[in-house]
Amino acid sequence: MPTLNWIGKEAVVNHDKEVPFKLLKKVKSQSVGENSHNLIIHGDNLEALKALMPYYVGKIKCIYIDPPYNTGNEGWVYNDKVNSPKIKKWLGKVVGNEPTDLCRHDKWLCMMYPRLKLLRDLLRDDGAIFISIDDNEHCHLKMILDEMFGIENFVTNIIWQKKYTQSNDAKYFSSTHDFIVCYAKNIKNADFKINLLERTEKQNARYKNLDNDPRGPWMTQPLHAKSGNDKTYTFTFQNGVKWKPPAGTFPRYSLDTLRKAEMNGEIWFGAKGTAVPRLKKYLNEMKDGVIPKTIWLYDEVGSNDDAKKELKNVFDDNPFATPKPTKLLKTIFKISSGKDDIVLDSFAGSGTAGHSILDLNKEDGGKRKFILVEMEDDIAKNITAERIRRVCKTNEYSDGFEYCELTKPLFDENGQIEKECDFNQFATYIYFTETQTNIDKAKINKNFIGEYSDTHFYLIYKEKGKNVLTKTFLRQLKKDGARKIVYADRCMVDDDILEEYNIVFKQIPYEVKVY
Repeated sequence: MPTLNWIGKEAVVNHDKEVPFKLLKKVKSQSVGENSHNLIIHGDNLEALKALMPYYVGKIKCIYIDPPYNTGNEGWVYNDKVNSPKIKKWLGKVVGNEPTDLCRHDKWLCMMYPRLKLLRDLLRDDGAIFISIDDNEHCHLKMILDEMFGIENFVTNIIWQKKYTQSNDAKYFSSTHDFIVCYAKNIKNADFKINLLERTEKQNARYKNLDNDPRGPWMTQPLHAKSGNDKTYTFTFQNGVKWKPPAGTFPRYSLDTLRKAEMNGEIWFGAKGTAVPRLKKYLNEMKDGVIPKTIWLYDEVGSNDDAKKELKNVFDDNPFATPKPTKLLKTIFKISSGKDDIVLDSFAGSGTAGHSILDLNKEDGGKRKFILVEMEDDIAKNITAERIRRVCKTNEYSDGFEYCELTKPLFDENGQIEKECDFNQFATYIYFTETQTNIDKAKINKNFIGEYSDTHFYLIYKEKGKNVLTKTFLRQLKKDGARKIVYADRCMVDDDILEEYNIVFKQIPYEVKVY
């Protein structure tokens, strides 16, 4: 299979392995609600994705990202030429002195490649990734995705009509569409599927009941097809009408099928009984939904203008030039996730993905969770999180989110615990591992680190390798029947006593699997 090469590829192709595992620190003042499994993470999305690996590897059902299109447009709030100071610093560290010589396409590929690798690893085996892009990087993106996911896992290339007005000042053509590229993690997985979309009123309106058929509304289908075998025939109906496929076409149905359909009153000859016969297809026999098409029109899934209006409804102005409409993202999440799945957007921007999940859960009673990552400080706090905060308040959504920052590394790039790791760091890691929510450090009391779903969590840690669960430690615990999970290096308490206190002993994890 042909692969794409570019300046800097050798330096970044395994860079995801070199990123250390950082902790997620909850910022309570920026969060909404208690113990929400929705996350908004402020930080470099490469580091954030690596931080998520120990908890979410292989657990994300759907990933949607809207990365910079690399158009060369410098006048946008999110630098679209991939040369912001943070990206430049990263490229300088990873690629060395080469960034000064890189064209913007090389930079973009260097930035995207390690992030896409981590995103692939976070996907469930039956999951899918959807990526918005335009002509600037579409071909490059398709080639690295073929290399990374395997060409066999390419699902489709969706064309989204982002605008309906014509730009008469365009140099050559008025651009009215973007692409959404879709890949499966493992298309051969028996559980991988694309869900049907609900039927629209317009689609159902095509079904009529012109003859008061007791089976309900119907529409008709020609008896011929444009392709088939070369065996043709002439069929005479009981009313004397003779039918044969038009020249260049072939029968769609066998003679036996036509005879049975006629006996069942499923052939329509028109209101006067003289029209070319057609087969009746009943609405109640149709699937519960329709298979998604690869062209998504603005009146079906929204446009850029619709997205701008949505932002204005939240902020009274529009802080983004090319946001995505919630209807577009809800369509993606409908066809690619179930009601209890986790969705990830690591280029969160205006927060449309989170807004869409909240709305979709309200519409269908789902309990989907979202993880959003945004690098820019002002955007993460004042747009991404603020939008979700206002949407929750305006629509009285009961679910909220935890706003997180990335802290210093807990494990190095080899998965080994950092030497300076302290009690609070371990407590943070263990609590999030157990609950997928962030610890409230104000509730830490000696060895007690928190409570979640009627389970109490304890950590015995002073020095690596010397932390023992003993009978002495049990004196601070109550025999109240509550389930208790205690982390230490070793346990010197008999199983029957652990059972008496309803204790589950777990060893402190001094390393994580290297992804």
